[in-house]
Amino acid sequence: MLIRELAHGLLTIRLDRPERGNALDQALVEALLATLAEAASAGIHTVVLRANGPNFCTGLDLSDLDSVSDGDLLQRLVRIETLLATLWHAPWRTVAVAHGRCWGAGADLFATCEQRVAQPGTTFRFPGAQFGLVLGTRRLAERVGADAARRIVLEGGEWDAAAAVDAGLASMVADTPTLPPLRVDDATARAIRGATRADLRDADLAALVRSAAEPGLKRRIEEYRARLQAGRSART
Repeated sequence: MLIRELAHGLLTIRLDRPERGNALDQALVEALLATLAEAASAGIHTVVLRANGPNFCTGLDLSDLDSVSDGDLLQRLVRIETLLATLWHAPWRTVAVAHGRCWGAGADLFATCEQRVAQPGTTFRFPGAQFGLVLGTRRLAERVGADAARRIVLEGGEWDAAAAVDAGLASMVADTPTLPPLRVDDATARAIRGATRADLRDADLAALVRSAAEPGLKRRIEEYRARLQAGRSART
């Protein structure tokens, strides 16, 4: 599920559910949160997120959609928002290296990191608004600007790696990140990060909960999936 590698203050975390496109199920989200909590006391200066398999992360795992309730989905989304906020406010340098599909909550995960490397061929989508969710949109707007964020979320389009760099979603297109040495002590780095990131965790969580708590979330997701399937069928 997760592979962790720690060397000289650099923690590499690899998502390891390739058979599910590294989609975020409850167990994977909790494992990520636990790993980040442990890192807080492990002398870490950099956390790098990678993934095994053909895709970085294809979003929220909906493989059990038939058996879950609106309440189950809401709880899962709250934990995903908690994970995103934890990374956004992390005291260390955070780096995401994406490849293949980086969609939905996976794209939100990518956007939370300070350095965001898109390997050639990476694609990005933010489809949550198509089934009524407000997840990660404010952070996306900080990366790409409010107008661009609204456009990509409301129009439901897809960005390739080059477009993501042009917009500011990705820092670079490369196979691997370039990590220059950090030239300040840990306490100063923590203070700089705190000073440059407004703490809007409560507002972000409230926006997500208000959207996900609207009755019929499961139905909206089912309808979204049906539209996707119909579109694929029309193209074949």
